[in-house]
Amino acid sequence: MASKDEKNLAQVLDKIATMDEPERSLVQRVHEVIVAAGPRLKPRIWYGMPAYALSASTPALMTLRNDERVNLALTEKVALVPAGGSDGTMMPAAWYFETLDESAEKRIAEIVRAVAF
Repeated sequence: MASKDEKNLAQVLDKIATMDEPERSLVQRVHEVIVAAGPRLKPRIWYGMPAYALSASTPALMTLRNDERVNLALTEKVALVPAGGSDGTMMPAAWYFETLDESAEKRIAEIVRAVAF
């Protein structure tokens, strides 16, 4: 019998498989980067999109969306210190991309490590 984590991962992979190209390959590669950079994170579906949490029973910390553009977004559950903005209360929470190069993969891995640890 498959564990909850295995079932959740299968659902995420199934969701990615339903996407059209070239977004499907892009989202698949971002998923691989996230899993490699944040091995503690557990993939699952969150509001109909691939997401990553610390456990099957905790809220998602980040999501992968494929609407008009592919984006990696942090949820309000991430415990990060706000930075930027004139009053210092704003923080980046979403990154949009159409392609993935080595630099973008490195930045995604940095974001994942900041969230997961």
